[in-house]
Amino acid sequence: MDFGRNFVDGKRIFGNNKTFRGFFFGWGVGFGVGLVEGLVFGFESFPVLFALLIPLGALLGDLTGAFIKRRIGIAPGGLLPIVDQVDFVVGAVVFSLPLALTGWQLGVITFWQVAVIALLITPPIHLFTNFLAYKMKLKKNPW
Repeated sequence: MDFGRNFVDGKRIFGNNKTFRGFFFGWGVGFGVGLVEGLVFGFESFPVLFALLIPLGALLGDLTGAFIKRRIGIAPGGLLPIVDQVDFVVGAVVFSLPLALTGWQLGVITFWQVAVIALLITPPIHLFTNFLAYKMKLKKNPW
């Protein structure tokens, strides 16, 4: 996604692992999941705008994490604990803030409760699924 260019510090902006193909595929899958959630919960509770903003924010959060990792000298695919597990969640929360400002809630659960729950449960799920992918030889690293 950085067209092989370097930032002002001479280091790659994102690295070879970040591609437009991956970005748009990830956004499409996230949008599709969001539409399914809208069908399940009702579009009054889970608007289409939510389905658009959450995956976009997650992907931009991931790019931000990659940018930070390149700045501190961590190679693509390298581990940066905590950032690797929450960068996409923080991005999703930030991009869905317009819904929080409208007082959105899913049943009795508020936006902020959903955000906190996501931040708490995502790191262990992320670590576990990456470890499984490593054991299945789908990933080179267990993180």
